[in-house]
Amino acid sequence: MSKITRRNFVNGSLIAAGTSVLPFSGDSQAVLATLDPTYYPPARTGLRGSHPGSNTHAHSRAFDGKSDWGQTNHLTEEYDLVVVGGGISGLAAAYFYQKEHGRNKRVLILDNHDDFGGHARRNEHTIDGKILLGYGGSQTLVNPQHAGETVRSLLNDIGVDLERFKTAYDLGFYKRNKLQAVTYFNNKTFGEDKVVKHPYCNYPNFVEGLPQSTLSHEEAARQAPLNRKGKDQLLRVLNGGLHVIKVPQGKLRNYIRSHSYYDYLKTNLGVDVPEIFRMARHSAADWGSGGTDVMSIEAAKSCGALGFAPVATYDEGNPYIHHFPDGNASVARALVKKMIPNVGEGNNAEEILLSKFKYAELDKTSNIVRIRLNSTVVKVRHDGDPKISGTVLVNYIHDNKSYQVKGKGVVMACYNMMIPYIVPDLPKEQDAALRLQTKTPLQYTTVGLKNWLAMKEMGIGLAMCPGNMHQVVQMDFPVSLGGYEFTKTPNDPCILQMVSCPTGDTVGAPAVEQFREARYRMLELNFDDYENEIRDHLSGMLPQGSFEFDRDVESISVNRWAHGYSYGGPGDSTRKGRQPFGRITIANSDSAPGADALVAIRMAWRAVNELG
Repeated sequence: MSKITRRNFVNGSLIAAGTSVLPFSGDSQAVLATLDPTYYPPARTGLRGSHPGSNTHAHSRAFDGKSDWGQTNHLTEEYDLVVVGGGISGLAAAYFYQKEHGRNKRVLILDNHDDFGGHARRNEHTIDGKILLGYGGSQTLVNPQHAGETVRSLLNDIGVDLERFKTAYDLGFYKRNKLQAVTYFNNKTFGEDKVVKHPYCNYPNFVEGLPQSTLSHEEAARQAPLNRKGKDQLLRVLNGGLHVIKVPQGKLRNYIRSHSYYDYLKTNLGVDVPEIFRMARHSAADWGSGGTDVMSIEAAKSCGALGFAPVATYDEGNPYIHHFPDGNASVARALVKKMIPNVGEGNNAEEILLSKFKYAELDKTSNIVRIRLNSTVVKVRHDGDPKISGTVLVNYIHDNKSYQVKGKGVVMACYNMMIPYIVPDLPKEQDAALRLQTKTPLQYTTVGLKNWLAMKEMGIGLAMCPGNMHQVVQMDFPVSLGGYEFTKTPNDPCILQMVSCPTGDTVGAPAVEQFREARYRMLELNFDDYENEIRDHLSGMLPQGSFEFDRDVESISVNRWAHGYSYGGPGDSTRKGRQPFGRITIANSDSAPGADALVAIRMAWRAVNELG
């Protein structure tokens, strides 16, 4: 039996089990049963993120208008607060509510996924008996020193020591191992498989300690696998910048805001070689929430797209080092541990890093805070007039059965664009505003390698890959914390991070249309498709002999987020959409809009305060 078949069988079995190990009692008035003691989603590989089945009921509600799931089991459970969405914003809302109103306040958190944390997803890979930690979405605490007192107080309360990262993050790792930023040109798009030790963009600059290229622009253009015309145009782009735009200085700012980056490439630099546009389109990856073909010159410059000089990503007081080995999953886990103490060992975020959480503790009847997974909320309405009602009814689906619980208040910490389909009697203006919200598709793939000898041989710390599905491949951030040790030598196992920010097939089409097209294409693929893509990518980039896919790749987790980064809506729609409605308030980073954990926490604080 081939390795691909074996891996797919294992992954498929684990994913299918996700909704069968959470049985409910048959009595409609009975309390829900707890999770099976063997239930442990962080160790699952295969299709993760919004895993198969996690959005089935939500899509039925939104796309098909489904409203009948059979007889509803009216549970006797009543809560002071029900939170819809178990990501960082939902968990923070539960924490803030108890902090404001008392630790005796009963809270239920409902989430449609098989794990809590939302995009802050923990990936565990076991290689030769060693557990390696990776992140499947929310990556790093960005600019935490500027986060504000509310957020920093929460981080302090749950035991996140920001100073600890100064020693936990190994700034010398890349230089010590002679790893740097490169570009991999694949044969399918560029006519040959070639690695050039130059990133051609600013994206790698956010990786602290990663050496940048020493190649001159002339040498970088010469080494690119392009024809003579392409090399000449690439050099022109690399030597370009705002100085080539011939408009009066006083009008330059408005010009770069109102003109597209692709117009700049075509008109100001005379680019017409398709391969250069391909390099340019994917040079921002997830840093720019989409392809550069829909960016203004100002936006492309701010994220360091092809042709714009590297810029300092963050100020000296906020280096990009506040990264747990499992990304912001550690923040989510620390919040859960704070509210459900028996879930694992340890007293702070660092101490719980290696704790194997007991998921059977999440929904125990004895808990003041309960987390109920694999439960899709499909309807939230006041029990009476929203202006005076003191009770909100929450209907959710688990294992294709309908259940209802009651809460004195509800925080909607889910994707904001779903709220109009879940809350049926919203004011018309608010309903319309929420329907304008959207998110960009995003994919973070973690690959468990038995060693990284091939990465060492090629000198790759991070590779920009403009011809591939995954535009970025990198060695994970070198962080050792809480007893967890980052890979030390090339002979040791490691995790590769692969980033895909999908775009539509039609270059220049409106961003929202491209997001929709890319989202559908992402969800149509099965694990075989992703594995074959990763096989071709790594086998083309890394040297034969040093790397053999079936020999060196132990496991793969493809974290697909059809609704990834918050993109917001036009005009004032975000502010209008997040307004409180009776005893229902709205959180999640969408309501900022923003795309990081600290924003999600701030939105949770606002939503809880709006409940009063």
